Amino acid sequence: MNYDIIGDIHGHAEKLANLLGYCKNKNGDWHHSERQVIFLGDFIDRGQHQLETVKIARDMVEAGAALAILGNHELNAIAWHTPHPKRKGEFLRPHPPHQSGDKNRDQHQAFLNEVEHLHDTHKDIIEWFQTLPLWLDLPGIRVVHACWHQQYMDFLKPHLAPDGTIPQALLHDVTNEPDSVAEDAAMPSLFEAVETLCKGIEIALPTGHFFLDKDGVKRTNTRVRWWDKSALTYRQAAILPDEAERERLPDSPIPEQARLNFPIDKPLFFGHYWMTGSPSQLSENVACLDYSAGKGGDLVAYRWDGEATLDNSKFIF
Repeated sequence: MNYDIIGDIHGHAEKLANLLGYCKNKNGDWHHSERQVIFLGDFIDRGQHQLETVKIARDMVEAGAALAILGNHELNAIAWHTPHPKRKGEFLRPHPPHQSGDKNRDQHQAFLNEVEHLHDTHKDIIEWFQTLPLWLDLPGIRVVHACWHQQYMDFLKPHLAPDGTIPQALLHDVTNEPDSVAEDAAMPSLFEAVETLCKGIEIALPTGHFFLDKDGVKRTNTRVRWWDKSALTYRQAAILPDEAERERLPDSPIPEQARLNFPIDKPLFFGHYWMTGSPSQLSENVACLDYSAGKGGDLVAYRWDGEATLDNSKFIF
């Protein structure tokens, strides 16, 4: 099977429809005997066509024309919708007042605008999100939303459903940071493991350093270029929106746990990181397919035809 792997859509159904036009077969639909689309998650939030985006992707998955994995925005949506098991009237992801300007609501508002008054539709979409696995390890390729962390995946497997989805009973633990550190410090919490796969590895910036993210939120932690095995210092590894700010970071080593020994025996695709510029591979068999479609950039796919070494000419957008 060959694949058309599509990055983060964020409610931009028109970009998705245009991109899928390149993926249709000669009969004008998306059903191929030897190809499938793979969606890397983050279907929702930001754009103006939330329900339409989900419908297109879901219809393709349910028809067998596509596969899909869970993104951090779907995980957040599940937590927003799921009542807290111990706190009556609260949810796994807190609901701030409309006027608060809290990032939980602000980041999710575009989706809520379309579903908050459609209770059955909202519930149905959340239930579909819960059918999406955290990653796929397929013959020839691997896909994950934000970070392929083999150690955390091995830790999670016994806790997940056989298809790689998160069981309902585990939702509290994977969406809420534990109050105390586990006795075995070598083992991650369920929260840390899922957070890393869906949002990437984060480390604290050196004292006195911070930045404003794409939503204007002050951050004292930074995600790191885990896919770049040569990025060993804060200056090399930090992912910051301002390149000049990154250059001001010290050239001292990042923590050992932020350096991943991920498998490189077959191509690996992920989204999440708001890349810009012309789509291209990060190494001979690693590619990010999120090129900021949610903020005015292109929606990007890679047409994989079985090659072990990626080819920049096979990005479409």
